[in-house]
Amino acid sequence: MPVTFSADGAVGAITLDNPPANSYDIQFMLDLADTIGEANSHDDIRVVVVRSASEKFFSAGADIKRFLANDVPANMEMIALAHEALAGMARSPKLFIAWIAGHALGGGLEIALACDLRYAAEGRFRLGTPEVTLGLLPGNGGTQRLTRLIGTARALDLMVTGRQMSPGEAHGLGVLDRLFAADETAERTRAYADALAAGATAAIGEIKLATYEGVDAPLAQGLARERAGIAKLFETADAREGLGAFADKRKPEFTGA
Repeated sequence: MPVTFSADGAVGAITLDNPPANSYDIQFMLDLADTIGEANSHDDIRVVVVRSASEKFFSAGADIKRFLANDVPANMEMIALAHEALAGMARSPKLFIAWIAGHALGGGLEIALACDLRYAAEGRFRLGTPEVTLGLLPGNGGTQRLTRLIGTARALDLMVTGRQMSPGEAHGLGVLDRLFAADETAERTRAYADALAAGATAAIGEIKLATYEGVDAPLAQGLARERAGIAKLFETADAREGLGAFADKRKPEFTGA
């Protein structure tokens, strides 16, 4: 299968494995949607790392030859499917981390943008949204997620020129959240995932959902969502543990409950 899911304790992994470049078509997106659903179905999985089996590519995006072979309705079916698959990460209270150590271009970068955090290796690979060079736009969320992430002017510069970034530039612009030495990326990404998975994951999930659901809403609506989230958390064992540990001057032991 071009996309697979595995679990290791409280951390899950979605692995892209469609040689040579992890380019995607409808079947790839169906598999991605299934693996995201599988990850979300595991209550004991709290953080999911999206990674590539390729040393050279995270993903080169859509299979251009399929676009040429398909008619417009078939192409739009794939794009609609991709939108729904990637929305499965945003709607989940679990944290999704993209681990990038190879080229992430076009729809490949858009998969990473749909994750909550993006950790990457230093290297000579490139990241970008080159769809304009094909006479298209970034159609798997790029115009929306990239703009929300780094601001309108910076996102437009990348999208209308189609230029590609180094990992260092992507980190400086805020496309990447953390940048590690190439030989440390796997270990340090897993360390961050483990630390998040061992934290107050009920609170982490509410923070994520309140942020996403409120960021584009009027302030009053966003604040109402925030109040609903904290009211829910006050009822949790993790909140009682966290508050009690603070009062007792000890380290909290969260369970995610």
